[in-house]
Amino acid sequence: MPKPKFDEVVHPPTRLRICGLLRPVEQMDFAVLRDTLGISDATLSKQLKVLGDAGYVRLAKTTSPARRDARRITWVALTPAGRSSFDAHVLALQEIAGLTARRPE
Repeated sequence: MPKPKFDEVVHPPTRLRICGLLRPVEQMDFAVLRDTLGISDATLSKQLKVLGDAGYVRLAKTTSPARRDARRITWVALTPAGRSSFDAHVLALQEIAGLTARRPE
């Protein structure tokens, strides 16, 4: 189990929600993530770039046999580092909210 650790990269609301949506799944389609969050492509791309630069998400583009055009699907997934950072951040938030006992350092 990770130690609680506040993470400035994960903390902004949109990035926190992105990580929260990605945490329980292996990967998610960019469009589904965008629509679930109710944000624009540009906003999601910007937030994913920050998370990607930190090593927290990875993007993969694939073609879909169900589509007859050349458009590709962008898949978004948390990396192991992203999962660990998100989990530690959630634990830190729980400590701040007084929902868990503080661990001795």
